[in-house]
Amino acid sequence: MQYVAIAGNIGSGKTTLTKMLSEHFGWKAEFESTADNPYLEDFYQDMKRWAFHAQVRFLDNSFQQMLDINASGKPIIQDRSFDENAHIFAKNLHVSGQMDDRDFESYWKLFSSLSSQLPKPDLLIYLDTDLDRLKTQIQKRGRSYEQTIPEEYLSNLNKLYNEWIDAYEGPLLRIKMSEHDFVEENADFYSIVDKIDNMLSVEK
Repeated sequence: MQYVAIAGNIGSGKTTLTKMLSEHFGWKAEFESTADNPYLEDFYQDMKRWAFHAQVRFLDNSFQQMLDINASGKPIIQDRSFDENAHIFAKNLHVSGQMDDRDFESYWKLFSSLSSQLPKPDLLIYLDTDLDRLKTQIQKRGRSYEQTIPEEYLSNLNKLYNEWIDAYEGPLLRIKMSEHDFVEENADFYSIVDKIDNMLSVEK
């Protein structure tokens, strides 16, 4: 089974690139479902009250998706990797004081237990996106629950993404979104395709 995951902040273009690469390579696309989290709107209104609930629900949804991916045996491209749940979103809530030490420790123990049962991506693609572009994309797609996300929250997520990616030890393709427009520019998209082809052929 070939398993590729796309990582990136809210509004970075993960879903769009997942769809494009799925169509190009014929891979099955797996998308993060925010609709399956009944805590999400409450979380964006009161992060401290709902942080633990929302993050555990995201973690469980992501774990169930990973079990399906592992069982399918088909080439898969995934919109948001399993590890982002903990290394980015839960960690950010803990660092910012929105999730207390006790909840974070409980969350991390659960994440570690689940993560040990799952495969790692054959390739992780990271969409490195600056804050202005994130804000523009979030506003453009118009999801009501995202319009109240504080700018500081997005900025802190970006810092954690960069720390995580800098320490990441698996096969990694880092795409600077300030230098690529894979939606409007075919050359940019096929440049990404070529890099993916080359990196996956090395991993075989």
